[in-house]
Amino acid sequence: MIKALFTRKAACQGARTDTVLPGSALNWLLVSFAILLVPQWNRLPIWLIGACAGLAGWRWLAQTGRVRLPGRWLRVGIMLVLMAIYIATVRGHFSVDTASSFFVLAVGLKWLETRTQRDFYVVFFILVYLAAVNFLFRQDILWALMNFSAIGLLLAGLQTLNAPDLPPSARRGWKRLAGMVLKTLPVVILLFVFFPRMAPLWSVPMVSDQARTGLSDTMTPGDISSLAQNSERAFRVSFGGQVPAYRDRYWRGLILDYLDGETWRRREQDDFTRPGRIDLDGGVGELEPNQYDVLLEPTDRKWAFTLENSRAVSDNLVETPQALFEFRRPADTSVRYRMALEPSVRIVSGSPETLSSAQKRRYLQLPGEGNPQARALARELATQGSDEQVIRRLLERFREQEYYYTLRPPRMPENGIDRLLFEEKRGFCAHYAGAATFVYRAAGIPARVVTGYQGGEPGAGGEYLIVRQYDAHAWVEVWLEGRGWVRVDPTAAIAPDRIESGLRDAMAEEGSFLEDDPLSPQRYGDLPLVQWASLQLDRINYQWQRWVVGYQGQSQMDLMSRLPGGLGLKELGYLTAGIVGAALLFAGVISGWKRRGGPKQDRFRRLVAAWHRFCEQSGVPVRAGETPDFLAGRLARALPEVADTAASFARQVNRHYYSRPEGVATEQELRHLKHLLRTMKRQRRQRQTSSIRTRNP
Repeated sequence: MIKALFTRKAACQGARTDTVLPGSALNWLLVSFAILLVPQWNRLPIWLIGACAGLAGWRWLAQTGRVRLPGRWLRVGIMLVLMAIYIATVRGHFSVDTASSFFVLAVGLKWLETRTQRDFYVVFFILVYLAAVNFLFRQDILWALMNFSAIGLLLAGLQTLNAPDLPPSARRGWKRLAGMVLKTLPVVILLFVFFPRMAPLWSVPMVSDQARTGLSDTMTPGDISSLAQNSERAFRVSFGGQVPAYRDRYWRGLILDYLDGETWRRREQDDFTRPGRIDLDGGVGELEPNQYDVLLEPTDRKWAFTLENSRAVSDNLVETPQALFEFRRPADTSVRYRMALEPSVRIVSGSPETLSSAQKRRYLQLPGEGNPQARALARELATQGSDEQVIRRLLERFREQEYYYTLRPPRMPENGIDRLLFEEKRGFCAHYAGAATFVYRAAGIPARVVTGYQGGEPGAGGEYLIVRQYDAHAWVEVWLEGRGWVRVDPTAAIAPDRIESGLRDAMAEEGSFLEDDPLSPQRYGDLPLVQWASLQLDRINYQWQRWVVGYQGQSQMDLMSRLPGGLGLKELGYLTAGIVGAALLFAGVISGWKRRGGPKQDRFRRLVAAWHRFCEQSGVPVRAGETPDFLAGRLARALPEVADTAASFARQVNRHYYSRPEGVATEQELRHLKHLLRTMKRQRRQRQTSSIRTRNP
């Protein structure tokens, strides 16, 4: 009934050439749609996921005949209601997330008018485009495999729609699909490697509503302690030479030089940047012994993280007056950059010889009131010696008194520095760095807070370092005449284990390491198998990000320069055109050869043809119009040993042609025919062997 209703309606609308969409093909579409929504589950609003599930479920129930698809006016009403909810949710704010949500909503609404084969093709291409959209948000290899599996399901549905006469076995369908993919895979790989990677004519920034995990440009004492409970990757680092010791892995990112109550901020904010995508290329050629490559996860920020005394080798970032490094545009996707370490007697490169009056005021700024005990401590320390002695005595206070490093700091909303230094004496790196900077400034020493990361654990095989969010750290830089900016880390005095070996060891006694993330593999450092599996997966992702996702213009030129002759863009263009031409010529030759040889025989016909060849080789020529039974009889007279087997083979062939009008052989029938054919060949060999022995006793 449902099928007749759809057919009559399509005829009324002038779609006479379309046929009703088969249920098997629709099922492939629905499953693919469900898989493609998974990479965006945390970006799409709950109501939209529910709406898509309801609309797709409605379409499936209609295909099974349990409900009817809505009419035109009901479809319009559903669309208007969902569009109103979407507009109310977006509230005039446009971003890549809202655009993606609108696209998913359009796909969901399309299910209500998917009736014919033409609609199948429309939804097919829309879902392929949705798979491409998913790569904007997630580029790890596991998400890529999920997208590719969804595309495989779409192709399986396309095969079901266009070739309904093929055997319906899912296994055989996937086998055919795998064969087609393998045939085209070499051309795809060659085009990926050699197609010229030129910069696009325009670019669109990835403006997203989703907050990225990572450091911000402000520091309130509890911020970094919350970040320390997150095990997501911040970046990976590959070194061309010796890897620095753990205690020397200070990855500078931001300088916070303005204290606003209890919050440290950047006095200078980023300038306006015109829309555009970040330059992903970073570094060409092999790493020199003093160089290192950083593969940064998306942050939607402009700042990069580098070791002290570094200079930029790649041209996708610039150095700031504070010896920091920034990208020209926010890092809205994974980006790679290359740095080189410069030997220097100064702790921080780029230090000026002296500070101007304005700079001194900047780095001595404090609120007009608050934390009186810390101010009194600073005045006391300032009367006891030089700046170096003041710095050393505050560190001795941290080291000798009962100060604790903890991921469970108490709340200190008012005069927090006084409460930390004189009452609670429990805090995280942000607490102690902020308090030390306050005391140094109150003592007349220019100081500033530096935030970034400290540490990094080896990846699989020690090929690179993995720096995670729980490695986030804050420390102090003070100005000393004749030396410039010098790093001072209160955490090193309070919890040396944190600087020497990492947060896990520092928190071993407290038991607070990743206590809010029970599913993180990094939490279970005492389970070697879990750690091994986690590192191996990370290694695969690292190589995927570096050589597939990050295979851009400079990376391609680097690879081409290693080939004989050193290919340039012009040569790559010629080579790409040659690859495409050769692939088309090869496909044309194969197609013509197959057409010349007649239609391709199916497996059953190939077995019958093999039996005919067996008869010819046995001295029994096959005659035109001869029945299988008559041919088996003549074969039996020539080879009496195969009489029964040949008769069984002939009966199986007759049964196939006269008992199965659809002409499709089952797997069991095919296996039986193969067995009979092998038996006849074995019986003929045995007769030949017996004849040879008789002639040569």
